[in-house]
Amino acid sequence: MSADQQLPVAVVGAGPIGLTTALGLAHYGVPFVLLEEDAVLSSDTKAGTTLTRTLEIWDRYGAVEGILAAALRIDEIGDIDRATNTPRASVQLAELVNDTQFPFVINLPQQTMEPILEAALTGGPVLKQHRLESFEVLDDRVVLTVDTPDGVRQIEASHLLACDGGRSKVRDALGATVTGETLPERYMLIDVVVDLDVSNARDYPYLAYFSDRSEWMVLIRQPNCWRFLFPLAEGAEQPGEEDMLVKVKQFIGEVDRIELLGSVVYNVHHRVADHWSAERKVFLMGDAAHLITPMWALGLNTGALDASNLPWRLAWVLRGWASPELLDGYEQEQRPVAINGSGEMAEAARKYMSHQRGAVTAAGSDWATAYTRTLLGVRLDVAGEGDWSMVMTSAEPPAVRAGDRAPDLALQGPAGRQTIHGLCRESFVALYFTDVRRRPSVPLNDSPALKHYAVSRWDAPLDSGLRDRSLFDPGSIATSRYGVPAETVVLVRPDGHIAAVAPMGEGVAEELYTGITGRPVPREGL
Repeated sequence: MSADQQLPVAVVGAGPIGLTTALGLAHYGVPFVLLEEDAVLSSDTKAGTTLTRTLEIWDRYGAVEGILAAALRIDEIGDIDRATNTPRASVQLAELVNDTQFPFVINLPQQTMEPILEAALTGGPVLKQHRLESFEVLDDRVVLTVDTPDGVRQIEASHLLACDGGRSKVRDALGATVTGETLPERYMLIDVVVDLDVSNARDYPYLAYFSDRSEWMVLIRQPNCWRFLFPLAEGAEQPGEEDMLVKVKQFIGEVDRIELLGSVVYNVHHRVADHWSAERKVFLMGDAAHLITPMWALGLNTGALDASNLPWRLAWVLRGWASPELLDGYEQEQRPVAINGSGEMAEAARKYMSHQRGAVTAAGSDWATAYTRTLLGVRLDVAGEGDWSMVMTSAEPPAVRAGDRAPDLALQGPAGRQTIHGLCRESFVALYFTDVRRRPSVPLNDSPALKHYAVSRWDAPLDSGLRDRSLFDPGSIATSRYGVPAETVVLVRPDGHIAAVAPMGEGVAEELYTGITGRPVPREGL
């Protein structure tokens, strides 16, 4: 099927995960249609903190600049002792300068975030007031029946991606069972206008946790207000406006003026669907696949990992660069992260906030804690071995392994500064950690699906024949961070995760690529 005949991928639900998924499809040139049953995007008080890993995903998809322009950037996650109202050891995100181009998190309300993501979206329509009624999976397509302002119509799609939330109609139609737990306590989130910078200066970090054995609270400085998150005891009634403000002042003290802007009560879940796909045509994503506590920003940011993993797979299959079996890796990798990884993190967060035993989540170093809290320590199960960790257990940066998120350092490429994630933005990339003085064998870059680059602390001489595919690594900083032996090739996927690590050898990167995709490396023009 030619590009102009290609059926679009149907994405149902224009929340953050649906919008990010559509951005991913557009990035890879996959036609899509995004269906939203409401007339406007969400205006409710919802998620407010976005982690580093999600910023990297939005950067790959071309949306991060607009997000950063509107957001508040945070380089410290604070810990406040409630009894004394004084800070304790905080999480310093500058520890991650050799891991990411975004050594910070951001605070931005979801109702502000969603229009920015929508504005960055090109390549397909966003159809509002389009409610999915039913769908039928055929051999070569999915037929959707959709209720629209102009009546019921049918839409044909190559695939259906369900980003339709915790009450997913698609999940119900697939017969997927959701298992897990809903905690008896609920979380209350409120936004207030109060000046804690000048007239009531507190000098709290702009993301801070008031941890306490009896009662805790999270303080989040949004671009235009302050947000507070605290638990409601089992069976407790939702407090009224005055009681909410009293609760806030119990933590921050008396202030000269405070005004309530909005509030919402969340149920606290950790529930995951027992299967996420059907016939390699229909896939569950985000809250449709997993409902996860908002503590430590796990909800939206775990969903963003889904939106990072699936679009490139669809692009490779639809282009004929991979066999349909490549799509199976989405559930194989992401479901264990949602079940076990986020579960481990959510439980650690609850213990941390209430000063329970077992609250330590990383190896005890400042770097490991920062990595865990912002990059989610995600190591995907690329080999079917049952790995799912979101906690960095090494005190020092370890050597990279298959499944790890590739550390994103800046190198000097043929045309100047180049980041590793930038190199793999649209293709697999094979990094050859070697010495370019010895004229190693590095294949030509003659495929749109797989690129090759030598990484060396020696700059490639102009007469070496390697200048166009060599990355200068001053001080061997990137080489040291990757930690692999000399003469090693590291194959990085388009989603920034490491597909394989192997000794250098003739044709090894292409063999690894074919083993992953089930197809030979395509050449330019094919």
